[in-house]
Amino acid sequence: MLSEQSTPVVRATLPAVGAAIGEITRLFYAKLFDDRPELLRDLFNRGNQANGEQQKALAGSIAAFAGMLLEHPESRPDAMLARISHKHASLGITSDQYKLVHRHLFSAIGDVLGAAVTPEVAAAWEEVYWLMANALIAREAQLYQGARTAEGETWRQMEIVERREETPDAVSFVLRRTDGRPAGSFRPGQYVSVQVELPDGARQIRQYSLSRAPGGPQWRITVKRVRDGAGPEGEVSSWLHGHARAGDVLTVSAPFGDLVLPEGDGPLLLASAGIGTTPMLSMLDHLAAQGTARSVIVVHADRTPADHAHRGEQRRLVQALPDGRLHLWYEEPGESASPARAGRADVSALDLPEGLTAYLCGPLPFMRAIRGDLLRRGLPAQAVHYEVFGPDLWLGGE
Repeated sequence: MLSEQSTPVVRATLPAVGAAIGEITRLFYAKLFDDRPELLRDLFNRGNQANGEQQKALAGSIAAFAGMLLEHPESRPDAMLARISHKHASLGITSDQYKLVHRHLFSAIGDVLGAAVTPEVAAAWEEVYWLMANALIAREAQLYQGARTAEGETWRQMEIVERREETPDAVSFVLRRTDGRPAGSFRPGQYVSVQVELPDGARQIRQYSLSRAPGGPQWRITVKRVRDGAGPEGEVSSWLHGHARAGDVLTVSAPFGDLVLPEGDGPLLLASAGIGTTPMLSMLDHLAAQGTARSVIVVHADRTPADHAHRGEQRRLVQALPDGRLHLWYEEPGESASPARAGRADVSALDLPEGLTAYLCGPLPFMRAIRGDLLRRGLPAQAVHYEVFGPDLWLGGE
């Protein structure tokens, strides 16, 4: 909880800090990368830096965390902390790096706000920062412990044993550890980070959902090429799509991610769009392997049937469930898409059972629309869970 002396200071200065937070985070990253250029080369996503999404996500999370401390001092922002800590652990973030972030962030705050940053204001916002940082450090320590790895040492070498073209732009890779050990357990819906060395020597990292059920000796990821061209956006997916072949070795993290199936026998809605189908495939594969009797409603939206990765596999998995239902929407369905519907996914008219838990993955506009429909149908907000591929702009209010 924020201390009594800091609460009124943060409340009074939050509007000014919030108004300037975008400029602050831009300057922060400039200072950070000037000091440690290897962080941009080998840790931070250069695409998200170039398009500004990482700056927006950081700004949104800081402002949202401060707002939560003020408006809900009796509770912890668990959803935000869990999402960030899982991503950090998948990148191998260490506790000492929070000191580096603190130094450059508060230097940027001072440069942007100038004389408004009195010692009292600086102390109050430092308290906000360390409340958030220490909560994340503690959670990340638990995640590393759960992964049975030392802090930051999340990486292992894995060989591609199979490459399969799923669509013109999506390819799946089956991976096994090079040390002969089983790939390891994970929870359905989780992801791994993959680090690749690009032609310019940078070792960039991206996250990909595990797209099969846990329990096997190997893992599978599915990679959709974001774009086939110059610039940092999509550079890792394009490299994997164009160059990775069976026999190649990738550097892969332990599994992390908080979008995971709940225990119990309650009904489920798995809604995805595009490559967002991958964590849902892992969940479906797990449910089918367990012989679940749960009611499972699967919704998927895509541009065309040809763009729908793992289309046949998804249909087979739903058909294997005693109470599974599949609803498909395509923007351009064509003649082969029956019984799919044309247009964008719409859950407002679906028959939804009581006690439903919903899982969403796909572009933000898709997830916002589905979540809005579910809330209007009376589903509690806490029953809707989601995964964002990339910086979580939704959490920050974007």
